[in-house]
Amino acid sequence: MTEGNFVDYVKMQVSSGNGGKGSSHLHREKYIAKGGPDGGDGGRGGHVIIRANPNLWTLLHLKFKRHIRAGHGEHGSSGRSSGGDGEDIYVDVPLGTVVRDTESDKILFEITEEGEERIVAEGGKGGLGNWHFKSSTNQTPRYAQPGIPLEEKYITLELKVLADVGLVGFPNAGKSTLLSVLTSAKPKIADYEFTTLKPNLGIVEYRDFQTFVMADIPGIIEGAAEGKGLGYYFLRHIERNSILLFLIPADAKDIKKQYDILLDELRRYNPEMLDKERIVAISKCDMLDEELKAEMKLELDNELPVPYIFISSVAQQGLTELKDMLWKSLNA
Repeated sequence: MTEGNFVDYVKMQVSSGNGGKGSSHLHREKYIAKGGPDGGDGGRGGHVIIRANPNLWTLLHLKFKRHIRAGHGEHGSSGRSSGGDGEDIYVDVPLGTVVRDTESDKILFEITEEGEERIVAEGGKGGLGNWHFKSSTNQTPRYAQPGIPLEEKYITLELKVLADVGLVGFPNAGKSTLLSVLTSAKPKIADYEFTTLKPNLGIVEYRDFQTFVMADIPGIIEGAAEGKGLGYYFLRHIERNSILLFLIPADAKDIKKQYDILLDELRRYNPEMLDKERIVAISKCDMLDEELKAEMKLELDNELPVPYIFISSVAQQGLTELKDMLWKSLNA
């Protein structure tokens, strides 16, 4: 799927169905002149239901669906016949979708489990027919309940990709290259900043046919939490990652400073991000000789508060060790 087809933010109006009216019919047939009330109940209005679909990974199919309307309940009729229920409408979304009330920005619920279904707009209840209201003092009630009106909402669907490992780094740090080497994903790779404009997911194959999911998001720049660059828009995609893999190129002027800037952007966006497991990968290490690498290790041992590893995606160096570190952290 191309970058242009990745849609992770959709606004729409949803309307359930009206409940059907109860009938106020009085029974009449040959030889029965006054048969009494026999009006049936109205049918329930249709629900609008958000349903998890594990085969989806984007909201593209909802991009141009601005109005979702469920069916109305049918009215009751004679002979205590109840009206049919209105048609329920299912809105399929990928796992990791957050549903918000657009007007209040309040989170209504999140879809995170396969097969999960949540009603976002409840259909109106059908009205009771007049036979419910007969009594010893009122044997021919000529009234019935109207159906309960529909429910209408403006909602926002917001996708946060579900991945085990999230790649965090500045633009052009080699995140897409690493994803393409470790997985079968084919992200766009080029020698300029912000080559990646949309999140990419890939499945990393580990020993004994075990796998885990890795996500590459557009590069973060200083000030991303305030809306600079593309980082703020996509920072939510790493909120659900179990491990954050910080990718910092070996030719960076100050590796510790870059790590601190990235960490500070995550903290300002959402302080809970700091509770996640963190690993630093020093990329493009094929540019270093052994002597320079040894010097950097001495510095990093004193400066970095988290585990780190030297890797090169192009030269295939340190990738097996990296997968071991990630797998160990995921299963700790």
